[in-house]
Amino acid sequence: MTTSVERTGPGWVKHLFSFPDPVNEVSARLVAAGVVLMTVATLAFDQPWILVAVAYGFFARVLTGPSLSPLGQLVTRAVTPRLRIAERPVPGPPKRFAQGMGFVMSTTAAVLALGFGLRTPAYVIVGLIVVAATLESGFGLCIGCKVFAVLIRLGVVPEEVCARCANIWDGRSTVPG
Repeated sequence: MTTSVERTGPGWVKHLFSFPDPVNEVSARLVAAGVVLMTVATLAFDQPWILVAVAYGFFARVLTGPSLSPLGQLVTRAVTPRLRIAERPVPGPPKRFAQGMGFVMSTTAAVLALGFGLRTPAYVIVGLIVVAATLESGFGLCIGCKVFAVLIRLGVVPEEVCARCANIWDGRSTVPG
């Protein structure tokens, strides 16, 4: 538990702008479900302004995990604690990478739709977000995490960033308890 001194002392900024490692897979999947709802609403109601909230959420989660993300806060403080599901810790770096992918995609879609009036290409990108977030929320399949593992194998991301992530393909990359 964070004490008031930790929140106000010199380390609070570093703590704020840190990403959790490990990440609770239960919360990650619930956040993904929230992204599915928001992106489906964008498409169903033809409301591209919702993409601004989606992009902000991804941006906030890349920078701070759930700390500055309204959806992240709702899930980690209100929803997950009320569920009777055991925590399932998984490595944080691939989840952060996945949030970064979501940020790039949602920002691109928002700029296309709101900045240039190009809703069709924007909504194609939103459709890809829906697919990725649905796979994460419903099946625990994190596309960004798989891409992260490939980047480690290719040497683009040094294995030291997350040694336990290199074997993410085998499904046993959970953090030891």
